[in-house]
Amino acid sequence: MEQFVVHSSGGAGERRQKNKTVVIAFGGNAITREHQRGNFEEQLANIETACCSLIEPIRNEYRIVITHGNGPQVGFALIKNEMAKDVVPPIPLDACVANTQGVLGYAIQQKLRNVLKKACVKREIATIITQVKVDLNDREFADPSKPIGPFYTQEVAQRLMVDRGITMKEDSGRGWRRVVPSPKPIEIIGIRAIKELIELNFVVVALGGGGIPVIESNGELKGIEAVIDKDRASQRLATDLRADFLVLLTGVPKVYINYGKPDQKPLDRITVSEAKEYMKTGYFAAGSMYPKIEASVNFVEESGGTAIITDFESVSEALNGRAGTWMDCKRLKPEDILRQGMFLVVSQESTKISRRKEMHSPIQSPGFLESGETPDRHGLKRWG
Repeated sequence: MEQFVVHSSGGAGERRQKNKTVVIAFGGNAITREHQRGNFEEQLANIETACCSLIEPIRNEYRIVITHGNGPQVGFALIKNEMAKDVVPPIPLDACVANTQGVLGYAIQQKLRNVLKKACVKREIATIITQVKVDLNDREFADPSKPIGPFYTQEVAQRLMVDRGITMKEDSGRGWRRVVPSPKPIEIIGIRAIKELIELNFVVVALGGGGIPVIESNGELKGIEAVIDKDRASQRLATDLRADFLVLLTGVPKVYINYGKPDQKPLDRITVSEAKEYMKTGYFAAGSMYPKIEASVNFVEESGGTAIITDFESVSEALNGRAGTWMDCKRLKPEDILRQGMFLVVSQESTKISRRKEMHSPIQSPGFLESGETPDRHGLKRWG
């Protein structure tokens, strides 16, 4: 019986994660969930739940960068501004973003430290206030689209637009929300500091709320009132860091087409071309899944890395290829296996394929067959 063997260049599964960099984006709506009041105690509890999902990836020595959204939180900050304007001077929107970076960064750093200590995992954590350069001529400043703050009924929203002179739009069938400019991120200010902390094996919390939006004029930075989309900003950061993975966390374990309908279909693994076709067809809502798909496409195209969309509970499994929606440049082919260093033993006389479990790596795991599964004509399991 003739066999061929392709050897892995790495060690055991856990050891092979040491140099893999992962940018993980927490959603602001996961920190303050729908139907919650949004008080700080609720936010801390939600953040602790989210941090628990990172114990295993950190234990397995991934290099972790945590980013987070702030849509609900910065919306609440604006409401406080408006209600207290006759008592204390209001602060501009970019300063509100900076405030949420500080508060949520503090909460994430504290809760992550606590859960890691309980799990006997030693890792230092650093939080960085992060500015992001944008273009003053971005069309978002003329036609804002970023939903922030709480949800309202249409009747209340229309009254608020008249009374306060603000712009509100319907958000993915969940209600009406205030919208503000959300310009495209051009440059992460201070990325060198983030890179150096990663090299020192810190868990880094950065780019809160998509980053504090700034413009550059005459060589100087100046804040501008906007809220940058955290998925877009996380993609920019992950690409600039040359991260192996960009993980965008949401409220569902994977991406679906026709979500919420009787014929909804989960997407386990998709290529960039398939994702673009789904976007073109209109499967994803602008205020929910579309930005995540768009950011994933851009990351994979610009960096060659892997994008994953999943929920908090599935992070560890998703990084090992057993959960979430994976997006790569193309489906796995035999030459990719040779290049990436997978370990397979394939019998040309048998229609079965086996694997050594201790040699798997998350970037290859989706291509493996369990013992007893039937391969395709190349001796490999096809994706999706």
